[in-house]
Amino acid sequence: MEEIKIQNVVVSAHVEAIFPLTKIAEEYVDAEYEPEAFPGLVMRLKDPNITALVFRSGTIVCVGSKTEKEAKAGIEKIMKMIKKLGVKIEDKYKTKIENIVAVGTLGYDLNLENLAFKMEDSEYEPENFPGLICRLTEPKVSFLVFSSGSIVCVGGKKISDAKEGLGLIEKKLKKYS
Repeated sequence: MEEIKIQNVVVSAHVEAIFPLTKIAEEYVDAEYEPEAFPGLVMRLKDPNITALVFRSGTIVCVGSKTEKEAKAGIEKIMKMIKKLGVKIEDKYKTKIENIVAVGTLGYDLNLENLAFKMEDSEYEPENFPGLICRLTEPKVSFLVFSSGSIVCVGGKKISDAKEGLGLIEKKLKKYS
C-alpha cells in the first residue's frame, strides 16, 4: 500500500457544566448557533484548524483535525473561551478518541463484484454505493474499498487500529483479487 494518511481524528471531551450556547455565539465570531436546525453550537477555529460541536450538556466534539494533539489543543482553546464567559470548568477533564478516518491507495484497480462474492464480512450494492464495504473484528474497523484501489478506513479508536486494519485489508484484497 502506498502511504497511509490520517484524514480526521474525532475527539470528545465532557465537563460537568452547562454551556450557555447563545452567549457563546453572541461573544465569538467563530461560533454559529441555530438551535432550530441543530442542537449544538458549531465553532470553527483557524489555529488549530478544527471544527467543534459544543453542546449545552458540557460536551465538545472536535472534528477535522489530522492528529489527536491538534484536536486536544482545539478543545482546550474552546474550554478557555467558555471559561472567559464566567462558566466554571474544572481544569482536568478527559478526552477520548471517538473515530479515526484514514485513507490509502493500493496502486491498482479492483473488481469489486468479484471481491464481494469471495470475501466474508463484505457487502457491495453498486446501485446504492459505489464501494465495497468490509468489516474487521480485530481491530474493530470498517473499510470503503473503491474499484480504483482507494481505501477509506473508519472506526478506529487509535491510529494503530487504522494502520493495522489497512495492512490486513490489503492482504485480504490481494488474496481474493
